[in-house]
Amino acid sequence: MFKAIADYYRLIKAGTTLARHDVLIPSDIRRHLPWPGKLVGMVLRLFSGGSKKKSTGDRLASALEKMGPAYVKLGQILATRPDIIGIKNAQDLSRLKDRVPPFSVALAEKALKAEFGDECSTLFPQLSAPIAAASISQVHKIHTEDGYKALKILRPDVEKHIEKELRALRRLARIIEKFVPDSRRLRPIDAVETIARSLTLELDLRFEAGAASEFKEVLKIDNYAGAPEVDWKRTSKRVLTTEWISGQAMTRLEGISDKDREALAYKVNRSFLASALDHGFFHADIHEGNMILHPPEKDGDEYELTFIDFGIMGRIGPNERLFLAEIINGFLTRNYTRLARVHFENGYVPAEHSMDDFAQALRSVGEPIHGQTAEDLPMGRIIMQLFDITEQFGMRMRPELVLIQKTMVQVEGVARAIYPPHDIWESARPIVERWVAREFGPVGAAKLAQNVANEATNRIKRLPEFMDRVDNALIQIENPPTPPKPRSNWPLWTVTLILGKALAALIGYLVGIHV
Repeated sequence: MFKAIADYYRLIKAGTTLARHDVLIPSDIRRHLPWPGKLVGMVLRLFSGGSKKKSTGDRLASALEKMGPAYVKLGQILATRPDIIGIKNAQDLSRLKDRVPPFSVALAEKALKAEFGDECSTLFPQLSAPIAAASISQVHKIHTEDGYKALKILRPDVEKHIEKELRALRRLARIIEKFVPDSRRLRPIDAVETIARSLTLELDLRFEAGAASEFKEVLKIDNYAGAPEVDWKRTSKRVLTTEWISGQAMTRLEGISDKDREALAYKVNRSFLASALDHGFFHADIHEGNMILHPPEKDGDEYELTFIDFGIMGRIGPNERLFLAEIINGFLTRNYTRLARVHFENGYVPAEHSMDDFAQALRSVGEPIHGQTAEDLPMGRIIMQLFDITEQFGMRMRPELVLIQKTMVQVEGVARAIYPPHDIWESARPIVERWVAREFGPVGAAKLAQNVANEATNRIKRLPEFMDRVDNALIQIENPPTPPKPRSNWPLWTVTLILGKALAALIGYLVGIHV
């Protein structure tokens, strides 16, 4: 009972914050509501004190920042779903600032002592004052025998606070699904569980350490950008230590030549695309605050980039990477029929729609790209048009593909902030062409043959087990259980059906070896 009261108190408090920021019934949609909704909206508007924020997304971001880490994470997840909330709102939420006062150095030292015991004073000498603080963790700087390190420490008792907020959100989701039938299509309970899983991973800094380590290895291959080295002996569930990255903020670009700016823009775009296409692993929170710029050490050298903060990463499998490459390559080569076929073959467009109509819709998006300057072709507008098409054709996009499309919009924004004429399509061309040549050329054919051979071998190894299952099924057919009422035997059609299913399963299994 007391937990329920506490949950309702938290929900009322959250609702009050949303009302103060004119989010519950935003003024920009109030005019479309029937008069009772307009009346409630006007009252809430008076209660809000007249928010001066320009857009619903801005107002929602400001509200979530005041509501705690669970709600900030909710905003970050919504920012990855422009197909649900729209490109503009997703862009507004992607700029969420998670700022809170830092906790003391004494509490930080206490946390280190709890994690590392007596080794604490040796491993973490000269702990600095907090350099940056957020609702989940804060960052310090230490000097060790290996050089300077960046130290991220979880806030004291943050797990308990987040669990209370999640409990309230779970209660709200159950209420919404029960009393608002139309909401079940959006599955509020599943959405809250997605937030919970994301926060659970974020509350174990070893996962972020693993992501940083893997991403560093991925970036080394093409060397478009770098990532800090993880200090594993100083890393635990509540502490993450990496090398300290010195440099300048990406917002300080004064005095950099156009040539260097253009090269930097290419590095931002290609580092993202190469990691996503070639390795299926990419940084999904790309903005100026998560990149450090390194000026050239001598004449002739280029500016270098280092990514930081690996709390939000994305993964796409081989099929999704193929799909992404086909999309970009289709627009670059203007082969809209092929592009439409790929969508249908992957099941992204319901079969009742016309492939020719879909190809025509893609042409309406792709043709304006050609012959235009980069400034006239914002990626955000193109992605918005693609989302319009997905709605018109009843498509259901996989979340990981939506995330990568959202990240592409972020990447373009950063690249054009560095160098406004940057053309993201031409920048992508060599990465996509390299990928297509590798996957569909001799190397790709050899890899495909090897994969088919491996799959056939695995299926053959499992064949005895499969045959045992068929034998057991046949034994059950020959010795059926005694029915509740006496019968002379099973109907012939029942036996035929079961035998047919067994044979069909065996044939399907063997045919699968050759697919």
